[in-house]
Amino acid sequence: MRVLPGFGLSLGVTLLWLGLLVLLPLAALAAKALGMGWGALWQVWTEPRVIAALQLSFLTAGIAAVANLFLGLLIAWVLVRYRFPGRKLADALVDLPFALPTAVAGIALTTIYAPTGWLGEPLAALGIKVAFAPLGIVVALVFVTLPFVVRTVQPVLESLPHEVEEASASLGAGRWQTFRRIILPELIPALATGFALAFARGVGEFGSVVFISGNLPMKTEILPLVIIGKLDQYAVSAATAIAVLMLGFSFVMLLGINLLQRWAQRRAVA
Repeated sequence: MRVLPGFGLSLGVTLLWLGLLVLLPLAALAAKALGMGWGALWQVWTEPRVIAALQLSFLTAGIAAVANLFLGLLIAWVLVRYRFPGRKLADALVDLPFALPTAVAGIALTTIYAPTGWLGEPLAALGIKVAFAPLGIVVALVFVTLPFVVRTVQPVLESLPHEVEEASASLGAGRWQTFRRIILPELIPALATGFALAFARGVGEFGSVVFISGNLPMKTEILPLVIIGKLDQYAVSAATAIAVLMLGFSFVMLLGINLLQRWAQRRAVA
């Protein structure tokens, strides 16, 4: 039974919606940037400030994604394999970064990790500076991107049959051997997808980083902040050029995520 009124009408509405809300703005952005010419685009992309921000964005996003690869797996494992008081609350808290405005998260993290904050003051006494430093960006990105790994790995863990682990144990395998040879291979596609999603979100994150980073050019300034700075200087063309650069990276990361998902589906079927 067809729920929608017909394939033709449904396809037309879908393409119209995608064209007006997604393709048209992106096409306008690309057209405005290409109108500058490749020479002007390359000049903007190779500015020292842009290169430094690009390196910082990818470095901090990569570190945060790797950290969440382990933290997310650990949290998903505890939520799936153990029953304890407050488990449902802990499970709900995982989605808090999704529901919480990222600017609120940034203010909260800055308050805690500032040199006079609850955690920032004792860390500063040890010579560890979090807020207004690259480490603060990593902390913010870890907070924002953690749910991507947990929610990607958790359903896979829940679907794993316990009989396979029991059979492995009955054959004399230890817990670590069972995890490494039986469980981990099944989790690799989900972990790879969660890592890619967390990394992609981290590269473009703005709200949670804008406060805790300090926005120091060439030091703690990420690429989205460079775009805001260009717009504040009324350098719209330069901001558009940087936005197109980020758009290109987004397409590449989106393609990588789709390839990982297809690989995971083929692996599940096989």
